[in-house]
Amino acid sequence: MKSTILAAAIACGLASTGALAAGAPSGIDLKGIDHSVQPGDDFNGYANGAWIKTAQIPADRSSTGVFLQVFQLAEKRNADLIKAAGAGNPAAGSNQRLIADYYKAYMDEAGIEKAGLTPLKPELDAIAAIKDRKALSTGLGAQLRADVDPINATNLDTEHLLGLFVAQGLEDPSKNVPYLLQGGLGMPNRDYYLKTDKDMAETRAKYATYVQAVLAAAGDKDAAAEAKAIVALETKIAEAHESIVDSEDVHKANNPWPRTAFATKAPGIDWDAYFTAAGLTDQSTFVVWQPNTVTKLAALVGSEPIDTWKAWLRFHAINENASGLIGKKFDDLAFDFYSKTLTGTPKQRDRWKRGVGRVNADLGDAVGQIYVKQYFPASSRAEVQDMVKNILKAFDDRVGQLEWMTPATREKAKAKIATIKVGVGYPDTWRDYSKLEIKPDDAVGNHMRAGLAEYAHQKAKLGKPVDRDEWWMTPQTVNAVNLPLQNALNFPAAILEAPFFDPKADPASNYGSIGAVIGHEISHSFDNLGAEFDAQGRLANWWTDADQKHFKEAGQKLVAQFNAYEALPGLHVNGQQTLGENIADVSGLTIAYAAYKNSLGGKPAPVIDGLSGDQRFFLAFAQSWREKTRDAALRQQIVGDVHAPGNFRAQTVRNIDQWYDAFQPKAGQKLYLDPKQRVKIW
Repeated sequence: MKSTILAAAIACGLASTGALAAGAPSGIDLKGIDHSVQPGDDFNGYANGAWIKTAQIPADRSSTGVFLQVFQLAEKRNADLIKAAGAGNPAAGSNQRLIADYYKAYMDEAGIEKAGLTPLKPELDAIAAIKDRKALSTGLGAQLRADVDPINATNLDTEHLLGLFVAQGLEDPSKNVPYLLQGGLGMPNRDYYLKTDKDMAETRAKYATYVQAVLAAAGDKDAAAEAKAIVALETKIAEAHESIVDSEDVHKANNPWPRTAFATKAPGIDWDAYFTAAGLTDQSTFVVWQPNTVTKLAALVGSEPIDTWKAWLRFHAINENASGLIGKKFDDLAFDFYSKTLTGTPKQRDRWKRGVGRVNADLGDAVGQIYVKQYFPASSRAEVQDMVKNILKAFDDRVGQLEWMTPATREKAKAKIATIKVGVGYPDTWRDYSKLEIKPDDAVGNHMRAGLAEYAHQKAKLGKPVDRDEWWMTPQTVNAVNLPLQNALNFPAAILEAPFFDPKADPASNYGSIGAVIGHEISHSFDNLGAEFDAQGRLANWWTDADQKHFKEAGQKLVAQFNAYEALPGLHVNGQQTLGENIADVSGLTIAYAAYKNSLGGKPAPVIDGLSGDQRFFLAFAQSWREKTRDAALRQQIVGDVHAPGNFRAQTVRNIDQWYDAFQPKAGQKLYLDPKQRVKIW
């Protein structure tokens, strides 16, 4: 689950994944439990230890766990739908025709191989023609895309020098405004360029080799010199970047710059040329999320050699399409670095799987409409909507009982709960692709036109009233999201599957799994970021000083708790970087438990498979976070993600009083916390 202020999602991409035994009456994988581990020493090891011992990470994956199990079900369904889209010769311009032609073009490996770099020739020729700083600024502006959001760390750094994000204003929620964010890197984030440990140094060396190999494959005679200059430039770009923690601080981000002030605030770029090329000349003001970074990046544009920038532009134009779109030699190079090196994944995914992913990325709503008709019945939507209502009520009740909160803050919190908009399964309105040109023999062009269409869609929202019903995920996405600016939640259909949600399952397992997910997303509205926004999604302080002090002190206790977790030798979780997710886990689990107890209507829960209702609830939570991850991918997650690894998220139970009643951990055991040490926020 992650909070992107714009979007807060449950899992880090699909980094977590695994399988539960089907058909267990309790909804719990009894065979996955390791009874040799004491729950009070390692609840993840107890709940998942037997599974961990035997689980195998697929060769084409960086991890495995519950999320992969659910993702693979959605992937298979998507593949069937996409492959069937062309049946019956659908009409030109219909969603079915667009889907069929896009997939056909991507699967035409021979045609892609023959075309090679030819589809990129207009873009590469334009880069080659750059002669001065104004033309360079035009080239940089032309590549601006709506490909970032501020809080989603997996989508924080774009390969383009800057990224555009469109959402409601921080202080004026009535209309959408443009946000500019830092970019320019070919590796995941600045730490890959700046950290001095052995692993990062080796990764940098391999990246330099990769850049050179890509340029050499493209026919550049001076590939070695160009690669050296590109990596040196990106290192300077990384030095200008803000950290993830600083980028999450929304108060540092609220920097409205008049368009006419860019020339003095960030000299080095010809901003008139830049904004003209970006199609943004009608915007009078931009919110600059990392102002110091933008100033430094502009200075680099004005000072670094033009030829270096041209080489950088050329490399990224190729690199953005290297994975599967311009031929096998580029595809192999990209896989070797971005998968083998960065995540430790030894095998390339099957072409059809990658094709399904591409179609979903560029035509997501077109596939989504078909997906929900076939795989998400109205009964499931209604049942999850009821569960959401129960958990929202539990949160409201909880706020009403908080001893530390003053009446003034409580009133504001309850008002925010009352106005949360919850989307379950799918949006009520769909994206219109009727103007998007998709050809059955132009894989690169299809992807590029889809990117431009998305950019145009985002730009068209600027200055317009905010649609609080807008979805930020497609229905076939295995994830969930909180949107603090919209004060809204999205729960896509694809995550509402067993073992997360099973309409036939015991309530304890449903509330412990999907209930905790729902609680997590609701809680994001009140985490260290969400709590900065009021019921209208406006950046506003609705806290008394004393309440805010208590809230922040409790958060720092959670920071210290997660700082102590060691993911790899010498590599600890960053408690501050992951704070929002950890608050949402603690609070979400707390209110999901309360909602579960309410669902029993005062009756005792049955004992099933020798487990009490409370034991099943907490086991379902821990088993939903079971995962096994390759070391390289785990390192990437620790460095660049706002989510802690699943094994540590499973230990969230140590802060919940009822877990102690259910599993009887003893003082002195590793997870045991004295009641005063347990973090209670909501």
